[in-house]
Amino acid sequence: MSDKDPDKSAEGGATSGAEKAYWAQNLRLLWTLMSIWFVVSFGAGILFRDFLDQFALGGYPLGFWFAQQGAIYFFILLILFYSIRMKQIERQYDLDD
Repeated sequence: MSDKDPDKSAEGGATSGAEKAYWAQNLRLLWTLMSIWFVVSFGAGILFRDFLDQFALGGYPLGFWFAQQGAIYFFILLILFYSIRMKQIERQYDLDD
């Protein structure tokens, strides 16, 4: 039992330093992306709508466009970015498949 690599797993169910670093990086990425999504969806669609409505995209006011479609498109891009970034983080910590 003492032959186990301490970076791969810790005895007694304790979390190793590598696991803590992995989860810290994972949660930091999640909080960053969720904050960006909140600013885009709530900010651009509601808070900054009057300012953004000065501009048009496809013939529609930009604030309206963000409220109806833009936030969804942005969310899809954030999901793609999260997927790519998590693959890199998993490779960094040797957790990839």
